[in-house]
Amino acid sequence: MKAPIVPSARALVMLALFAPIAVVIAAIAPQAWLLPPLAGLGLVLLVMVDGLLAGRLADMTLDVPEDAEIGQPVPISLLAEFSGHISGLPEAALGFEPRLGESGAANFPLSPAATDSIWSGEMQLTPMRRGTGQLHDLWLRWPGPLRLAWRQAHRALDNEIRIWPDLSPVRSPVLQAFMRDAQFGIVARRIRGEGTQFEALSEYEAGMDRRRIDWKASARHTRLYARENEAERDNQIVFAFDCGSSMCEPVDRLPRIDRAVSAALTAAYVALKGGDKVALFGFADKPELLTPFATEPRAFHRLQVAAAGLDYHAREPNFTLALATLAARLKRRSLIVLFSDFTDPTSAELMVESVERLVRHHLVIFVTMEDSELSALSRAEPDRLSDLATAVAAEGLARQRALVLQKLRRLGVDVIEAPWQVIGYQLIDRYLATKRAEAIG
Repeated sequence: MKAPIVPSARALVMLALFAPIAVVIAAIAPQAWLLPPLAGLGLVLLVMVDGLLAGRLADMTLDVPEDAEIGQPVPISLLAEFSGHISGLPEAALGFEPRLGESGAANFPLSPAATDSIWSGEMQLTPMRRGTGQLHDLWLRWPGPLRLAWRQAHRALDNEIRIWPDLSPVRSPVLQAFMRDAQFGIVARRIRGEGTQFEALSEYEAGMDRRRIDWKASARHTRLYARENEAERDNQIVFAFDCGSSMCEPVDRLPRIDRAVSAALTAAYVALKGGDKVALFGFADKPELLTPFATEPRAFHRLQVAAAGLDYHAREPNFTLALATLAARLKRRSLIVLFSDFTDPTSAELMVESVERLVRHHLVIFVTMEDSELSALSRAEPDRLSDLATAVAAEGLARQRALVLQKLRRLGVDVIEAPWQVIGYQLIDRYLATKRAEAIG
């Protein structure tokens, strides 16, 4: 494999030192002016010899996974085979799209593997956005025995990594243990004692809810009988995502929309296990996505694929058009979980008006992530006058935010405002509480 010779930093420093030495020699002994150029030429020849002694690259293989999840480490390994002795540690550099990492490039060393001629190295990338990320260049260099030269090989890459939403909360031991112990479990079965759908009559026993006594049946049998109801299934759950500019802002390095997608898919997994129907809806300045309702856990992958297609839009969302379109598509009362954020009062007022119309026919849960940066700015001790002005502005924004959320609560909207790490679990709790209260259907 072709690998040109390039001088090392050590050789360049030595060559640069020849300039002042040449000036000194020219001033002290003009007749010896030829010595510095000859020394520089000798150094160049030494660099060439050192590069030739560095060994040759026979082959290199890059192992790249085809799929990854946003925010989760992606392992990438390199295997290089050399012909000849390698006297120093080879170094590799990988170039990639910014969606695979912030810097767009990463360096990592190689270490000896099974034999002296085979070297291997590993690194990890952390994808920053969903979509398809490409690796475009790979460089490998290794030093000569004098460390005056590097042999450097380059390969153009066309590897692609599909970046999916983060499903680590779904795989977490906490959720899996909850699913094993939950009433609906892994296999859907009838649940007696809750709900509104009549299932059977049973003889009344002490401790049972008196409101479930069936007085007509008790009169016919001259003893008290209670109704046993089945918990309702087949509820419609819609997870609606604001894909506008505010949701594209990062929180702990990842866009808010990706944090929301991860929380929604976690709750959707629980809802499908509970026998309910789940759909996804995405919008920005216009509706972008509305999936058919998934009706069974086996359809969860379709929701994951649809969520991966939600794009990032640097535009303000049109709540009026989006929520009116969603309401027109829904033919029955549903639970709508709206993930959004807001920065200015005008867009917040338009959102409140649109949600007010939606609440008339549907149950709405509004989910927003706690703005830790805003809280930190408003609580920070000011050292300068500019810090004081920043704290006052941040406090004003926080108050406006609290007023908007209070308006939503007065409309009957269930509001979840929490750090991104816990919104998924809080959403599951609200969903299960709503389901127990039979408030959806």
